[in-house]
Amino acid sequence: MSDFVAQSRFLAGVAAPDIQALLAEATPRLFRANSVVIHQGSPATELFLITKGRARHFSTTPDGQKIILLWLAPGEIFGGATLLAERSEYRVSTETVKDTSVLVWNRPTIRTLAARYPRILENALWTASDYIDWLLAAHVALSCHTAPQRLAGVLVSLAALLGRAVPGGVELDVTNEDLACAAHITPFTASRLLNEWQRHRAVIKRRGKVVLLAPEQLIALTA
Repeated sequence: MSDFVAQSRFLAGVAAPDIQALLAEATPRLFRANSVVIHQGSPATELFLITKGRARHFSTTPDGQKIILLWLAPGEIFGGATLLAERSEYRVSTETVKDTSVLVWNRPTIRTLAARYPRILENALWTASDYIDWLLAAHVALSCHTAPQRLAGVLVSLAALLGRAVPGGVELDVTNEDLACAAHITPFTASRLLNEWQRHRAVIKRRGKVVLLAPEQLIALTA
């Protein structure tokens, strides 16, 4: 069974023959890096399952500011509003971080499949619950944590979700601007903190990348 299937909460608990039937009804697509796949406020007409690559949710404020939200790994879905009984809109936009392969179901198809295999609807509700947990944690962090604590928290959480093991640590494909947006700080502050943590050998900065060397030390530095 493919890695993305084993990693997917959306497909968890679904029997192998039923998974094959579900996947057979989907259309494969490839999106290049930095492609906006769905747009906030557009009609929710398709559900996406990532099979390879990376994506992330973001929201755009009325004045045009881009706020990065959750990063998405293989096995995760987006466009979940497509499953709702009443026609709805996408709550956030979703863009690819690197070249990303997905499976796509249109609304009539995925709602028919959800009726046939109700476990995927339950799993989609768990995904929505995860989003609420993330929003609650982000709100608490913004209200109670310092800028260094928020940035350290972003690095540690992204390392667990998207990191790639390299000698001595975990490498992340993220820019200072990405980290600053996720931690609700300025790019200048993010750069200053990363430079400080690099001097303490908790991280290594590279162009468009950060290597997390010592998560425990990083957390200790922000305590």
